[in-house]
Amino acid sequence: MNLVRWEPFYGMENMFTRLPGFFGQLPQLGSGEYFDWAPAVDISETEGEYVFRAVLPAVRKEDVKVTYEGGMLTLSGERAYSEKQKDEKFHKVESFYGNFSRSFVLPEVIDAEAITAEAKDGVLTVHIPKTKMETKKLGIKVQ
Repeated sequence: MNLVRWEPFYGMENMFTRLPGFFGQLPQLGSGEYFDWAPAVDISETEGEYVFRAVLPAVRKEDVKVTYEGGMLTLSGERAYSEKQKDEKFHKVESFYGNFSRSFVLPEVIDAEAITAEAKDGVLTVHIPKTKMETKKLGIKVQ
C-alpha cells in the first residue's frame, strides 16, 4: 500500500487556477467578449518604475495589445491554435489557446506618456515610470 499525503486545499486551488472560464477567468464584464484564458503576471516595483511581466509563451508580439485608459492598464491578445502536427494524436493538452485579457488599476503617480512594452522570449515586459510626487507638510486648521 502506498501512502499519499493529503493536501486539503489542492483540489480547490486546482479548480480555481486550471479550469478555463471559472472564477478568475470569467468574461470581462460589460464588453460582451469572452476571454478563454489569462496569462500569469508578475508585478514589481523599483524606486523609479513599476514593472509588469506577463508570461505569454507562443504568442507573437503582433498578437498582443497593451492599452492604458482611465487609470487602467490592459494586456490583451490571442494565442492562436496551430495544427502543424496533423499526424500526431494528442492525449492531453494543458496549454490554453484563444483570447486573453488582464486589467490592472494603476496608481495616480505614473507617467502615462512614458509607458513602454517589449516582448522577448515569451515574456511581455511593461515599464511604467513613476512621477515625482511632491510631499508638502501642511498645517490644517481645525474649526
